[in-house]
Amino acid sequence: MHIAWGSFLLALLVIILVPGPDFVMVTRSAATGARWGWLAAAGVTCGLLIHATAATVGLSALVIAFPAALFVIKVLGIGYLVLMSVRILRRAGSTAVAGEEAAPTSGRAVFLRGLLVDVLNPKVLLTFLTLLPQAMDPAGDPMRQALLLSAAAVASFAAWWLIVVPSVGWLSAFLSVPRRKRVFERCCGGALLVMASSIALA
Repeated sequence: MHIAWGSFLLALLVIILVPGPDFVMVTRSAATGARWGWLAAAGVTCGLLIHATAATVGLSALVIAFPAALFVIKVLGIGYLVLMSVRILRRAGSTAVAGEEAAPTSGRAVFLRGLLVDVLNPKVLLTFLTLLPQAMDPAGDPMRQALLLSAAAVASFAAWWLIVVPSVGWLSAFLSVPRRKRVFERCCGGALLVMASSIALA
């Protein structure tokens, strides 16, 4: 079993670095207090875990039932990565903020908001369904591979929040500069496009 860890982790890194609703939720909560930031991050991670479990079970069952489905999913995955890249590049430098949340009122409320941000975001599930097949070995055990890759994805996001929450002041200041945000997002969008191209040509 040969899992393509290199390309998987690289793609995952780019997706993690692209600010989304979960990033806005965690940083906005952390800006009002570290405790709120950690609770929001915990909620987001739990939501991610739910999607990871669903993707692992569903994808594994599909591949076992229809081995050719892995190729189809890979093709769809390439299309999705290209779409993500185009959207990021088109919106690079935008000052609009998605996923605005109300100010924290209780620990439970903050945790639940973080949980719902990921659970109700179909892009999170699509991320798993597009990234996992790209790294899986068709000759290997799909359940074992999907489980390992999903666990790595959840752990990577959790590690990211361990960096974001204590550094929220610096990160917010860095991305608040339009030029920096524009360059940052263009780099992320370009990286996704390059990865999609490399998968298509492989």
